[in-house]
Amino acid sequence: MNSTAPLHPPAIFARHEPLRQAVRRNLLIVGLLGAGVWQPSLHAAEATQVETANYAIPAGDLGEVLSRFAEQAGVSLTLSPDQVRGKRSVGLRGNWTTREGFRQLLEGSSLQAVPSGDGVFVLRPLGESSAMQLGGNTVTGMAEQDASGPLDGYLAKRSAAGTKTDTPLIRTPQAISVVTRDQMDDQAVTNVAQALRYTSGVFTEYRGSSHRVDEVFARGFGYLPTYLDGLSFGGESYSQIDPWMLERVELIHGPASVLYGQATPGGLLNMVSKRPSLAAKNAVQLGAGSDSLVNGAIDLNGQLDEQGDWLYRFNGVASKGQNEVDHVEEERQAFAPALTWSPDEDTRLTLLGYYQNDPEAGYRNFWPTAGVANSGPYGRLSRHLDVGDPDWYKSTREQTSLGYLFEHRFNDALTFRQNARLLKENGHYRQMVFQFMSNAYTLERQPADNTEDMRQFVIDNQLQFDLQTGALAHTLLAGADYKRTHLDTWGARDLSYSGEYPLDIRNPVYGITLGSLTVNTDQSQKAEQLGIYLQDQIELGGWNLMIGGRQDRSEVVTDNHLSGSRVTVDDDKFTGRAGLLYAFDNGISPYLSYSTSFEPVLSSGAPGSSPFKPTSGKQTELGLKYQPPGSEALFSAALFDLAQRNVVTYDSVNGYNTQTGEIKTHGLELEARGRVLSNWELIGSYTFLQPKVSKSEQTGIEGNQPARQPNHLASAWATYRFDAAPLAGLSIGGGARYVGSSYGNAANTYKVPSILLLDAMLGYELKYLAPELAGASLQINASNLADKQYAASCAAVDTCFYGSSRTLTASVNYAW
Repeated sequence: MNSTAPLHPPAIFARHEPLRQAVRRNLLIVGLLGAGVWQPSLHAAEATQVETANYAIPAGDLGEVLSRFAEQAGVSLTLSPDQVRGKRSVGLRGNWTTREGFRQLLEGSSLQAVPSGDGVFVLRPLGESSAMQLGGNTVTGMAEQDASGPLDGYLAKRSAAGTKTDTPLIRTPQAISVVTRDQMDDQAVTNVAQALRYTSGVFTEYRGSSHRVDEVFARGFGYLPTYLDGLSFGGESYSQIDPWMLERVELIHGPASVLYGQATPGGLLNMVSKRPSLAAKNAVQLGAGSDSLVNGAIDLNGQLDEQGDWLYRFNGVASKGQNEVDHVEEERQAFAPALTWSPDEDTRLTLLGYYQNDPEAGYRNFWPTAGVANSGPYGRLSRHLDVGDPDWYKSTREQTSLGYLFEHRFNDALTFRQNARLLKENGHYRQMVFQFMSNAYTLERQPADNTEDMRQFVIDNQLQFDLQTGALAHTLLAGADYKRTHLDTWGARDLSYSGEYPLDIRNPVYGITLGSLTVNTDQSQKAEQLGIYLQDQIELGGWNLMIGGRQDRSEVVTDNHLSGSRVTVDDDKFTGRAGLLYAFDNGISPYLSYSTSFEPVLSSGAPGSSPFKPTSGKQTELGLKYQPPGSEALFSAALFDLAQRNVVTYDSVNGYNTQTGEIKTHGLELEARGRVLSNWELIGSYTFLQPKVSKSEQTGIEGNQPARQPNHLASAWATYRFDAAPLAGLSIGGGARYVGSSYGNAANTYKVPSILLLDAMLGYELKYLAPELAGASLQINASNLADKQYAASCAAVDTCFYGSSRTLTASVNYAW
């Protein structure tokens, strides 16, 4: 099915007529998303095959229907995704035995479910009685996952983040980490930064108890671009999404510009929305915790018609509580409706909406180095001290988005996808910004008032060819994406620095008499980016070659309403990637890759100087992945050498920015995650980083290490689920996070000490107390269990952040 919705390329491409015409043709295409297979997650269990049970399973995708039936029947089903791809089932109602139920569900599919003992069934073609073989290996255990749907446990085996195609991680020649829904639930995360606590290569929560934005450093570089469902989400604004709305969080380690365009060389963060799926359960959660926290969440999932062509999902969350900083509150209401339409077996359209209102969006203020990173004359500052003022403080945010995911499969070789989203965000932030200490006990502050209003449109078109040329299997991807962002920012401060707003930390007195604020920021920024990319994934036996290239054109127009000036930054850039991997039969996959990145620079230099060039990055990565055959575990190691050029540094002598800087970093990442035996879920990571400022115009920092960059990071988490009396139903989890010391300024004159933090979880399924409570559970979580007071990070003498104190939460959950 096709429809036409005109979308005109940006004016900046008018002088490139052939490119403009090609892009116009591409962007005019509107396809429908094909019914991608939602591979079931089926739990093995003992079951009698002759007893009857009552079922009420609606019609739908065959894989999802089989998943639901097998789970309710208490059996395990082994299958290949190709067996059920594009097929549907009429569902099942009434009393059936397990064998009869499978027979009814598979009617007309040319498939049969053959019992193989111990409550396990194998899906085979009708008439086939030998053991099922896939690629020369007998397949057992749970069905294969897909790249975006629900999954069981801490291990995602597939992802589309690094390739924009559904690709096994074990065959992807780049380090990619995936945080699953189960991990987020077990660890009771309240923001995306917390979800990445146990991931290799990242320094997260460096602003401590400030939860207003999810800022992450990766491989020595900060402010990773954030994506949602493969599309840019917010860019330069303070946009944020609640983790309850997410199925998984994915981190691409290293440059990702070849598929996504402008990005830092450290990596890219992609979040995957919860989408309608019959394999997902409904859920309700009520919770309470430290700092007067109360929260509730809901996840509803189902179908709207008997045939299962229309599926829906609705997620909602509401929370309210205090920040650990005195006088500061946090409050949120958010909901995310989703609707999927599958008119036929080759077409799928999913509509995704999101609304979030943060009447109290959280705290984001600075502390001095003395008293936070080290002791001052007065000892340590209290981490609960409000260095702002409750009469002036304000932090609100509201955001709305509407998008869709389209896929249409023309045949077994050709698939078209188009994803798009509109996003609007606005925020208002008022605070007393700490400036300096006039004496040992007095903080001098400055009132600041800031607003932002952001609108963004993004669209990504993809055409995937699955081809065979002789012995070579190709997954060829051609795409074009476009992003337009309009950001209005306004800010005012009292620039007199007259000492009118002191705060005595020994006896803080609040309530200010506001002086005259001077508007120091009033600008509108319009940014457009258009990229065309091509990628080929080539397989020959165990060999996997991935090669790709992308041409980007971007334009940023900044209108300064104070000076009446306009600055236009116009950039063209080609980025590329090549990777080679060999997958041995024993589960070991060594690889080597090379990739590049670019990012436009929006700041300016000396008066009259030319606009800055975009920063450029390049990386070489040597890695090893290991997935033991038949296991639910993945081990990975990566050595990398990474450099960013055209880094902007501040010339303190002349008082303006210059662009001659370069930062180099090399390091090692180790990560392990998955299920060990049937009861243990484990995550472990270690990171060694050695970043260095190799070039700089700023006096005295060449050869130094950038601030906020620990050399060592390590973490480990384990969950054990008891399944035998007398502790059946009990889950115990715990983890440790180590953050090594880091420098607190560019001059490397002092360090922020290292810290070891402990987390814990205790859960219980109430069905083991009473069968009628099946689906209900209790859970208690603790973060920073020992309640250590520590500095999360420092960037300068007046820019330090306290880490979060001990947080306790308890929740009652019900899933069905």
